[in-house]
Formats: sequence, C-alpha cells, structure tokens
Amino acid sequence: MRPRLLATAVLALCLVLPAQAQEQPHVFRNATLYPISSEPIESGTMVVQDGTIQALGPTGSVEVPDGAVSHDVAGAVLMPGLVDTHSHIGQVSGGDGSAAMHPDVRTLDAINARHPSLDRARAGGITTVQVLSGSGHLMSGQTTFLKLRDGNTASDLTACDDRPVEACGGMKMANGTNPQREAGPFPQTRGHAAAMVRQQFVEAQAYQRKKEQAESEAAGPDRDLRMEGLVDVLEGNRTVHFHTHRHDDVLTAIRLSEEFGFDLVLHHVSEAWKVADDIAAADVPASIILLDAPGGKPEADEIAYRNGRVLNQAGVDVAYHTDDPITDSRLFLRQAALGVRAGLSREAALESVTLAGARMLGLADDTGALEVGKDADFIVLSGDPLSVYTKIEQTWVEGAKVFDRSAPEDRGFATGGYRVYDDAIQHVHE
Repeated sequence: MRPRLLATAVLALCLVLPAQAQEQPHVFRNATLYPISSEPIESGTMVVQDGTIQALGPTGSVEVPDGAVSHDVAGAVLMPGLVDTHSHIGQVSGGDGSAAMHPDVRTLDAINARHPSLDRARAGGITTVQVLSGSGHLMSGQTTFLKLRDGNTASDLTACDDRPVEACGGMKMANGTNPQREAGPFPQTRGHAAAMVRQQFVEAQAYQRKKEQAESEAAGPDRDLRMEGLVDVLEGNRTVHFHTHRHDDVLTAIRLSEEFGFDLVLHHVSEAWKVADDIAAADVPASIILLDAPGGKPEADEIAYRNGRVLNQAGVDVAYHTDDPITDSRLFLRQAALGVRAGLSREAALESVTLAGARMLGLADDTGALEVGKDADFIVLSGDPLSVYTKIEQTWVEGAKVFDRSAPEDRGFATGGYRVYDDAIQHVHE
C-alpha cells in the first residue's frame, strides 16, 4: 500500500504545482507597452496573476507583489494578443453538398484542436480566433470562438465564459460566386441566392412565433435544429459573419440584415472602398483581408490596399483577418502593416488586429487590450509590431505562456515551411 500511496501523493503534487505556478504573479519590466485602448508607454511594467492583468504603467510607478516572477524585457514590445476574426485552422469543416444552407452544423464538432495549424497561429501571436467553415454555402454553419490556450479539445479552447461551449460563436453566411453551382440544391444566380436566404429566414420567423405562442415547451413545434440555429440569429444570440466581395453583394448582405434584424459583420469585402459610406450608414463593422500574393477569384480583382483607410475614414469599425491558409497566421501583423502603407494610421492598424476584432466577436470585455482586469492575453515582440524584421518572441494566453521562440519545440512552428502544416507532424499537448 505504501508505494501506491506514495505514487498517489506524487501525482497529486504534480497536479497542484502547475496550478500554483499559474497563480504566482509575473512582472514584465522595461518594455514598450502598447495597450491599444490608451497611449503607448515607453518604458513600462505589467503585472499579471490568476490569468488577468493586475497592473500596468511606467516602470517605477507599478506596485509589484512579493514573490513575483520577474521578466526583464528591456528593448521588447508588449501588446495585446492578436485577434483573428476569420480563420480555418484546426482542419475545420462545415456543410456538405446535400443543401445550400446548413445553419444546424457546428464547427465545434469538426475542429481538430491538436492540429499544428493552431501552433502556427500561436507562433504568429494570435491568442483569440474565430474558426469558420468554408464559403461554398449560403450558410455553412455555426462558427466557434477559441482562445488558443493550451488544450487538447475544442471544448477546452472555447472563449466564452458566459455561455455554453456550443453557443460560443456566430453564423457563417456567404454570397457571390462561391455558393453558386450549376446543379443540385444550390443557386445559380445572385438573385436566387438572396431569395433562398430570405425564404429560410421567413421559415425561421414562423418557427420562432410558434415557440413564443405555445403555452408550454411540450405544446410548441417539434424541435428543428436548422430553425434553432436561425432563431439564435434572429434573437441576437449569434452574429452573422458574412463572406462577401463585390460591392453589390456587400449591399445585399446589408439589406438582408436590415430586413430580418440580425447583427452583421462583413468579411473580406474586397470592394468595400466603393460603398464605404453605405457600410458606415448601416453601422456595420468590416473584417477585411489584403492579398499580397498573386491569385484569388475574379470578384476580388478590385481589392485595394486602401480598403482599410477608406473604411476607417468613413467611420467603419475595421479589423483585419488571415483567412488562414489564405494568409499564413504567422504573417498576420503584415496585414496591418500593409494598411499603414496605404494610409491607415498606426493606431488604427494596431487596433485592427486586436481590440477591433475582439469587438466584432463580442469579446472586448475580456481581451483585445492591455487593461487592468482583462485577460492576460499578450505577446512579446523583438521590435516595432509593424516592421517586417520584428519577431514574435512569446505568446501568452490568460497568463500562461503558450509559445516561446527560444524553445526548440516551439521554434519550428515559427520558422518551418509547409512541412509544419503536414498531418505527419503533430504537436501533442501534455
């Protein structure tokens, strides 16, 4: 019995020590801090404990708790972890060819949380991400918001504290050429695509009324998972994240949101610069992408680097995203840098990959800025965040380090080529 008791005690100690380590305060000294929600601090100190930011300010003005683990990061930059509003990491999948709309499909059921693409995202400084299925459907399913903390399952990584894991996300919709097909249950024209979506929402409204009018749950309509997903949208419990490129498709997405009263975030919007005032008047945010390599689809022919600047000047809340693998997660900051090159201010550019994205996911109370009380999601950089020469040295999520460029087991995810994407290389979290 004694050896067994000893083994049990050792196991219990091993389980307790990591928890204690996370509870221990950490202090980061002498860095340039970019809080995003306030002015930069040239030589700053930040204290984190129990997964949240406890204090930050100029070095010498911050009270440091006794026993804090000290990190001297002189010469480095600390800023919030990056928020990617649109990504396909984790081998995610959604609807299939059986229908043009799958509002009942959950990406939560199709995310491989152990896939190396998540490690690449951590190496790129991404701490919060929306994982969506593809745009080959008018509705491809329910999205999932993830915090890229250490974890083995999608449920371990969901980002919402105030709702069940299956409700932690939005709804993916699309228009334009992607959901058009020549045969089957898919539309062949833009007009028919919009009509199909309207009809689906009309049916969801009828289902919603039947539920509301029923005297009891048992007396209500039979459970319909497709309708339940859309009722979540109608009731504001899920925001629609809408893949759209051409200016006329952008306006169609806005009309649909106004007709049925759902919350909307526009995604990609290659031709947003043509209708920026219309987007601003509708008070709809835009999550955009910049292509810095040849390729793409005809409806993105007129994508422009000035997109972010024009939208920002019109008063639109603007974020960038990777659409990984369209843009490698490790190159996310380059999106913001290209925006600055086209006239977007540095302040707006840095907000576009942090706090703006957090707002679009409804997570800005917890992440997206260095503020006391917010989650300790941050990155340590070797220099200017918008410089091509800058390296992401560390990524921290909720006060725990999830990427360290100096560690051999992590460095490969920062520097490796396409072999890093290969299923043959799996990074198993212990």
